[in-house]
Amino acid sequence: MTMKPHPSRPAPRAAATATGRPIQPMRGACRYRRLLAVLATGAAVTAITACGGSSDDSAPANNDAARQAALVEQGKQIFRFDTFGDEAHWTDTLKMHEVISTMVDPVTALSVGLKVDVEALPAAVADGIANGTVDLNSPATTVALLKLNAVVGVQGTVQTVNGVDKLVRVGITCALCHSTVDNSFAPGIGKRLDGWPNRDLNPGAIIALSPAVDAATKVVLNAWGAGKFDPRNNVDGLSKPVVIPPAYGLDGIHRITVTGDGEEIAYWNRYVAVVEMGGLGTFTEPRLNLSITHGTEDLVTSKLPALQAYQLSLKAPAPSAGSFDAVAAQRGRLVFEGAGRCATCHSGTLFTDANARLHPPSDSMAEPESPSYASRSASKQYRTSPLRGVWQHPPYFHDGSAATLEDVAQTYNTRQGLGLTAEQIADLAEYLKSL
Repeated sequence: MTMKPHPSRPAPRAAATATGRPIQPMRGACRYRRLLAVLATGAAVTAITACGGSSDDSAPANNDAARQAALVEQGKQIFRFDTFGDEAHWTDTLKMHEVISTMVDPVTALSVGLKVDVEALPAAVADGIANGTVDLNSPATTVALLKLNAVVGVQGTVQTVNGVDKLVRVGITCALCHSTVDNSFAPGIGKRLDGWPNRDLNPGAIIALSPAVDAATKVVLNAWGAGKFDPRNNVDGLSKPVVIPPAYGLDGIHRITVTGDGEEIAYWNRYVAVVEMGGLGTFTEPRLNLSITHGTEDLVTSKLPALQAYQLSLKAPAPSAGSFDAVAAQRGRLVFEGAGRCATCHSGTLFTDANARLHPPSDSMAEPESPSYASRSASKQYRTSPLRGVWQHPPYFHDGSAATLEDVAQTYNTRQGLGLTAEQIADLAEYLKSL
């Protein structure tokens, strides 16, 4: 079956040029024209006002809103589709294009947590998946889905030679780990949920498929499990994976990561883009004596403001109706603010004191651990995690050691000697589910 791109999607990547770099779709030109239109509107308003025309105070605000909306939209495209040039790592070094072409059919891809964006599928393809005429046990189908830009967080460059599609380049985007789908079409296939951590994704198992990874490293990677990743393993050689965090509900929070290393999202975005994804650019952290540069051009820095704007626009998801006991949650709030002492650190409307302070490893319910994750970070401390949308992303604590919110409450009760009753613990869990 020939799969044609969905008309509402960005165009799939064209064939590589003679230099091996893919020809990029002209999204930038479209955004540039939109920006010119916004600027032209602003100039016209200024001219009219200067000549004694309307002095509507709402015009500058409207222009600011339009520019911000354009920046957020640009960031959305970066979040979903920009590899920062990391094909050099995933293709040239790890040879993942060969792995996908020969070993990864859609069934395998879904089994390791990769997701498919149903809105990228033409109707004929969606129907074929539903009625079984699209072969989900063939790697060629995975290549076809990549050509459609339908695999969340994975970008492929596909060449068609003598009527046969061949995957020649592959890279990853932010959405690989920090988006999932709503499963509205089938398990693993649905509409995108940007910012939601993909706790089904098994990054270690995926990387371990690479022929460039030695046997000993494959054992380490395969031990991480679904929903976990060690973003420092390739820096210090140690292995202590942490759960993939959400990328929503971060507006107003300046300490973004579990260890609060940077003052804004852009710090961690640069770290991940360069150090973990293998994007072209530089990351420097004097506190870790770390400086890493990939390539001779910077494909990261100019994109950080828009990427951050989009991430800050992502709101924490509200719990669905009937997903918690409202009466018990009201009682649980009293426990949260009183006997449970939760509000001591999970304070304010953001439910975190991260903007004011970080905490020593001894305050973490996941410590002591070996190796200590905090000890490998720049801050050597932990951030108090914000709680909006906490119902959505089990397991809990940075190491995923608490399977449920009830387990979280019980762990605090035991470790801190709170003396909460079983009913108070249950009520507290219901309150957390309501946030």
